[in-house]
Amino acid sequence: MKQERKIYDPEFKIKAVQLSEERSNLSELARELGIKVSLLYKWRKDYQEYGEGSFPGKGNLKLTPEQERIHELEKKLKDAEMERDILKKAISIFSKSGR
Repeated sequence: MKQERKIYDPEFKIKAVQLSEERSNLSELARELGIKVSLLYKWRKDYQEYGEGSFPGKGNLKLTPEQERIHELEKKLKDAEMERDILKKAISIFSKSGR
């Protein structure tokens, strides 16, 4: 029998991390929350590394604000390069047909 994975919402994860910072016994806290202590440690590590963006949801990347900015700028650059290439092709097509 296959065990179904539980999905926790970002608010629950953040609250669990905040509680874990206030408490000394993480095993007890994990038991109270109904999660494995290893999961709590993972959430703490992610939260320390990425902050509020630690738990973006299904299929989304965890990115620091700097990484998000880089990702956004790379997308804009790719779009601008594609637009430039289209314009180059259009110029060559129109210059050939004008002869």
